[in-house]
Amino acid sequence: MALLLPVLIGMVGIAVDMGNMYMTHTRLQAAVDAGALAGSLELPYDPDLSKGVVRQAVEDMVADNMEGAVVTDISAGTEIRSVKVTARAEVKVLLMEVLGMADGYVEANAMAGFNKLEVVFVIDNSGSMKGTPIDLVKRASNELADLLIPDGTTPDTKVGLVPFRGKIRLGEAVDGYAKGCVNADGSLNQGIHEDFMDEYYALPYYYRSYITLDTCSNIPAVLPLSKDKRTIVAAIDSQTATGAASGTVISEGIKWARNILTPTPPFTQAGDKEDFRKIMIVLTDGDTEDGECGGSYRASYRPNNYWTNAYYGMGVDTAHCNDGGVLNADMLAEAQAAKDAGIEIFSIRFGSSDNTDINLMKQIASSKQGTDDHYFDAPSVYDIPDIFKQIGKQLGWRLL
Repeated sequence: MALLLPVLIGMVGIAVDMGNMYMTHTRLQAAVDAGALAGSLELPYDPDLSKGVVRQAVEDMVADNMEGAVVTDISAGTEIRSVKVTARAEVKVLLMEVLGMADGYVEANAMAGFNKLEVVFVIDNSGSMKGTPIDLVKRASNELADLLIPDGTTPDTKVGLVPFRGKIRLGEAVDGYAKGCVNADGSLNQGIHEDFMDEYYALPYYYRSYITLDTCSNIPAVLPLSKDKRTIVAAIDSQTATGAASGTVISEGIKWARNILTPTPPFTQAGDKEDFRKIMIVLTDGDTEDGECGGSYRASYRPNNYWTNAYYGMGVDTAHCNDGGVLNADMLAEAQAAKDAGIEIFSIRFGSSDNTDINLMKQIASSKQGTDDHYFDAPSVYDIPDIFKQIGKQLGWRLL
């Protein structure tokens, strides 16, 4: 027993030391994970880690989570647009250091950033967006796309686009749908429905001269998910918000973004929701509009350009934009269908609007309960670029 006692004491001492090392490493790893995530949130403002913004966020978060931990390295991660953090912490050991079995510290590292993302921009292209508003939206969209897919890289991230007015336009035929503008029931939109043409010809020529039967060809085409940076930028830049109007039907933009973000037809470029974080960014400067809502966009004669939208275009003249009407109800229903498919929705309300419209945009957003963290209000066009950066911060919250 006398001979075994030192051995037993040594074994107990080593066990205690190993327990201390394990507990210290566990705490350190949690602190480093938090630091990497905090740093990744600042990548939109410091993408190449040259401004010190990412470093400050990392060091502050590690210090908050573990006193005495020392950050030894902060660098660009091996994944695109990511930050890698390494830190060490001292461990109080009794025997292992004396025996040369440990150095008295543990080390941990973590990486976080932008990858495994599928993002679709759903952008209002109605006439009220033309000029500075659409130009700033394009700039902000391109900056976010550049953050997600930097030049010369091929990250596992995809970007798509759904420009919408009173309907959307498919640039190519896809499974079950013809090339061109699409009605709410999936049929091909051909302007004013044949059932309404008698009313069209009954109008005085003066009114008919204000109606453009082709309100489709000037809508930019939908872009399915793509990793090709040039293709994405070209699609974003194609938006001008000019040409003949057909109203604003937000539900159609949301519906087709959901179609793009799910791997089943009509589009199949999307990955599984277990592998990709799926994001929809919806921006509009107005509520749903079909010419029946009053205000400056009300049409005083019927039919009119609004009768070429996705509902009138399939022969339905009872889907209106009044509060609680079909268009608003369908917007909420399409947003819920997207959420049920595992898609996060960020909504951006640009310009001034009433409480009903604001509440609708808040309802479609995927905000955490008790917050509006996925809803953004942009009273001025100049608020839009910063809002896209704020959304970019939230997209970086992922350990890699």
